[in-house]
Amino acid sequence: MSLRQLCSPRLRRTVVLGSLLLAGSFSTHAAEEMLRKAVGKGAYEMAISQQENALWLATAQSRKTDKGGVIYRLDPATLAITQAIHSDVKPFGATLNSRTQTLWFGNTTDGSVTAVDARTGVIKGRVVLDARKRSETVRPLSPRELVVDEETNTVYITGVGKESAVWVVDGAALKLKTTITNTGTYSTGLAIDSATKRLYTTNADGELITIDTRNHRILERKKLQQDGKEHFYLNLSLDSAGHRAFITDSKAPEVLVVDTRNGKVLEKIATPESLAVLFNPTRNEAYVTHREAGKVSVIDAKTYKVVKTFATPTHPNSLALSADGNTLYVSVKQASTREKEATEPDDVIRIAL
Repeated sequence: MSLRQLCSPRLRRTVVLGSLLLAGSFSTHAAEEMLRKAVGKGAYEMAISQQENALWLATAQSRKTDKGGVIYRLDPATLAITQAIHSDVKPFGATLNSRTQTLWFGNTTDGSVTAVDARTGVIKGRVVLDARKRSETVRPLSPRELVVDEETNTVYITGVGKESAVWVVDGAALKLKTTITNTGTYSTGLAIDSATKRLYTTNADGELITIDTRNHRILERKKLQQDGKEHFYLNLSLDSAGHRAFITDSKAPEVLVVDTRNGKVLEKIATPESLAVLFNPTRNEAYVTHREAGKVSVIDAKTYKVVKTFATPTHPNSLALSADGNTLYVSVKQASTREKEATEPDDVIRIAL
């Protein structure tokens, strides 16, 4: 084709029209890529069940006007609410035992954990983890993160405080089996590798702690960075096959990749300060929420590069992943303080990966 033909008015109109149509198709795709729905106040963590085709969201509701909370069951495709389970205590952390179809919710302000039948929504029972009454001198530990060892039907919950612990609950008997103490200052993050019988937790002391789930003893505690800076490792997610842990830091603009066999830092990935992290073995990616930045990062777990960023204002909180690894869910909180609560409900976002 000649230069004269390329510059002809008719061809220019054709090219412009084609460009507009193409741009329209991209805009449609971008709109379908992310679905956002308002659900309820005080949204925290989620759990998803392939068998039940359901996504659950723990909401603590209003601090001032609601004594308890609500667990919402959502349609994973449309995010429509299909069931509301009312609880007399506020649910925050969430996990699921897919074998028994039992949902577990941590009741941070009540020092307990609640079991719910995922099939029916019936509350099966509650286990008190720290029965001490709060006072000027007593600070009960606060349940934070939960994981399940489905092989043994055991639930592990981090108890956050200045001297933290991990509670071990018998999932069948609904009883506290034992408490793993001395897990550091504000030990929050928790992840399990059932195959190797290892449980991992992180804390505000900048440590990764490895626990043997056969005897519930601490095997090793590793200070991950000796750089003289403050580090608060909030959460972690495992690549069990690759012997890696992806760890978020609320005090530094980076995500750590650590070898779980020796505690060696393999990579420091530059990101905004982070909250939740979730590894996806299907796509070899890790997803990270940046609460203050209002974004979710997609990290290529091979190159350790941030390959995509989703804008999810105001405060993206927790993450959940579909069983096929192709859909990501994000809970998003509205701006609020103790003095001034949010007036609108918090959201859930569905992202097609």
